[in-house]
Parts: sequence; structure tokens; C-alpha cells
Amino acid sequence: MVRNGNLVESETYSSLGLVDSPGKKSSSSPRVLSILSSVLERSIQKNESSSKASKKKEVVTIFHCSQAPSLSIRQYIERIFKYSRCSPSCSVVAYIYLDRFLQRINGCLTRLNIHRLLITSFLVAAKFVDDECYNNAYYAKIGGISTAEMNKLELNFLFTLEFKLHVTTEAFAKYCSQLEMEGAAAEESSVSPMIEALGTKLRRLNRDGKT
Repeated sequence: MVRNGNLVESETYSSLGLVDSPGKKSSSSPRVLSILSSVLERSIQKNESSSKASKKKEVVTIFHCSQAPSLSIRQYIERIFKYSRCSPSCSVVAYIYLDRFLQRINGCLTRLNIHRLLITSFLVAAKFVDDECYNNAYYAKIGGISTAEMNKLELNFLFTLEFKLHVTTEAFAKYCSQLEMEGAAAEESSVSPMIEALGTKLRRLNRDGKT
């Protein structure tokens, strides 16, 4: 007998694309990637707004680049997933590590640090979660940086986390639930304007039909 909590978690994992749904083939781009991209993008927008309002100085780390890369967050995440061939669960674990890292340094995501933080968190997550993982040189090529820089970023990331990489099943489930809620909210907000536009069109047609 499946407990309600386990059933909900299973449905959440399936919805995010972390596991294959019964009777469905796995997608090359699981839903969790687009949700994660949106969450990170909104976080950066929020940080930029609050930074301008407070005029607070940004915490600069070795993860900062001089100018924002041309690839969008979504394009970059999908590139990492495609070429690293990491498991979908790695994206969630990478997000957890990223959150822990920012809490440790009391920093925030910006367009100047998000890309290096992503390639590093995915690398560390893949090494910890997956049975097989490409080396740092390969990840450096995916991320568009040198192997030497990839090595430095990984070491800095690990030491900041104090090499505490274990993620409990409860923590994993919690972050998955948060991502699922974010995804549902985003989808609802995108559908609402369409429904409103359709309603306006129908009212106009009905009005024209009466004249």
C-alpha cells in the first residue's frame, strides 16, 4: 500500500520529469529545466530591482564575469543537461547546492555570476549523484571556460559548502515541491491572459452578432 505522502512525491517527480511517466517516453528536456530557468531568472530580476532601490554593493566572487554571457539562463541549463548527459535529478541537487552556497556567502544571483555558478553546481551534483560523470575538462568546454578556471570554481564551491554535499530525501522532496509550485504558478499566469483575451473576443463577437 502506497502512503499518501509517497504518492504525492511520486507524482511531483513524474511531473517535473525526474522519472518516466507510465506509458510515456522520457523527454530529452525534462520540465524541471524550464521551471528552474524561470525561477532563477525571476530571482535575478528581483535582486536587480532591490539592489537598485537599496544601492547595496554586490558581493563579488570568483564566479563573477566582466559581462553577462550571450546565452540565456534557459539556453545555458539546457546546454549543460544536453552535453553532460547528467540525470534530471542533478538539476534539483545543483539547485540545492546553489541555494546553500548563496546562503553561506550571504550573496545573491546576478547576470554576472549565474552561469559560472550553474556549471559548477551541476558538475558537483553530477559527481555526487550520478554513477558516471564527465571530467572537469569536459565540463569546462560545456561551460565555455578553461579547465584551470573550472578547477578553481569547483574548489571554491566545495570549500564554501565545507564539502557537505549530502541531500536528505526530505530536503530533495521539499525543493521538488517548491519547483512544482513555481511551475504551476507560472503556467497559470501565462494562461490567464489567453483566457482573458479569448473572453474579450467572444464578447465582441456576441456584441457584433446582436447589431
